Amino acid sequence: MKNDLNLMPTSPTACLALLDHLNIAYENHEHEAVFTVAESEKVDKQIDAHHTRNMYLRTKKKQNFLITLSHDSPVDIKKLADALDVKNFSFGSSDRLMDLLGVFPGSVTPLSSMNASPDDVTIILEEKMMAATHVAFHPLINTMTVVITPNDLLKFLDHFGHKPIIVNMESLAP
Repeated sequence: MKNDLNLMPTSPTACLALLDHLNIAYENHEHEAVFTVAESEKVDKQIDAHHTRNMYLRTKKKQNFLITLSHDSPVDIKKLADALDVKNFSFGSSDRLMDLLGVFPGSVTPLSSMNASPDDVTIILEEKMMAATHVAFHPLINTMTVVITPNDLLKFLDHFGHKPIIVNMESLAP
């Protein structure tokens, strides 16, 4: 299910236009490119929101998962796989990431779900992150960060038919 505005799916402009189209209020912040949580610390200090990190994981059975959690929440990938009743999680390749979600490594975001069918990817969201007042994500590019509410994230995902699984990650720490 592609976006309904006929915009380039991998464009941050398309992502922001969809937020506008869905009447989702957001703050947009432009900054230097960040590729890791460590690199983003300097940028994060300037943005008042709950900061996140994202992982694109895949199983040997070709199941795709987009995991979004607090930037500081530790998670054991094996424990997460067990909690989701899947086997053999591994990080998906950058080519698969681009094919499935339309983003490059370092720009992974739950907003990239606009480029994927719900049948192709399962969205996992951390319970702690979803309890925050505002959360921060890249709008398909790692030189920008948007701040929205968790409820608006759910609204965005629902628009594309994604029904995320909300998981308590505390018990999944290493």
